[in-house]
Amino acid sequence: PIEISLSVQEFDLLAAMCAQYGRICTRDALGAVIWGVGNFEYNMLHRLVHRLKWKLDVAAPGAIASIAGVGYRLTLVEPGAPSAPVAEAAQIAALPRPPLPSPTTGHGTAIILFADIADSTATTERIGDESFRNQARALDDALRVDVRDCGGRPVEGRLLGDGILAVFTSARQAIEAALRCAVTGDDSGLRLHVGLHAGDVIHEDGNVFGGAVNIASRVSALAAPGEVVVSSTVRDLARTSAGVEFVDHGTHTLKGVGEPVATWRAVARTGD
Repeated sequence: PIEISLSVQEFDLLAAMCAQYGRICTRDALGAVIWGVGNFEYNMLHRLVHRLKWKLDVAAPGAIASIAGVGYRLTLVEPGAPSAPVAEAAQIAALPRPPLPSPTTGHGTAIILFADIADSTATTERIGDESFRNQARALDDALRVDVRDCGGRPVEGRLLGDGILAVFTSARQAIEAALRCAVTGDDSGLRLHVGLHAGDVIHEDGNVFGGAVNIASRVSALAAPGEVVVSSTVRDLARTSAGVEFVDHGTHTLKGVGEPVATWRAVARTGD
């Protein structure tokens, strides 16, 4: 029983996953069913899947699992049973997956994603500490999947506050991940400020440090809940390849930054 009616696209998506019940459906295969081959972006599919998951969760929590870098799998999980079929490892091994950047040591240039939960203090007061922490932990796990799906590396451990820090080698992939994270936050009920900046960082013990990280944090604070704001550095790197529109978000003087920083809001060109 599904208490909230499905859209035509959600129904088609569910039907396609039911036809491959218990097996992994690749993102390209599902996108082709809904929009046709080559006529969609992964962000569109991600948004549609999250809406469907939200509608199914009341009757079948965890029925749709995200397989990082590959796609999704539909399985009704019995209480206490493993969350994935035994054959899943073999299925994943048989599918192409993009290489993920591995942790490094030393200096390097990176695109830095910083996402922080909006109004976390007010939300905690409204729903209580335990409920907030449970939701925040679930959101953290989902955001890390989003980052890895897009070829990024989430920094290990929790940040001060409630959010996620991740690094990428591709501005296009970083923007795709940022848009996905914003959708994931919206769907979870814990909306996010999401910001991106690019610059030199120091990699050490699975963490990253440096002025560029601080700027990414400041840029994220300029985003309204659910928005993705990027510095002009990231916009210049991804201007022709990211598949998004950049809307002028103004030039801002950021705390601890000597020169004003021009910022842009990243908006998906196509959506549903």
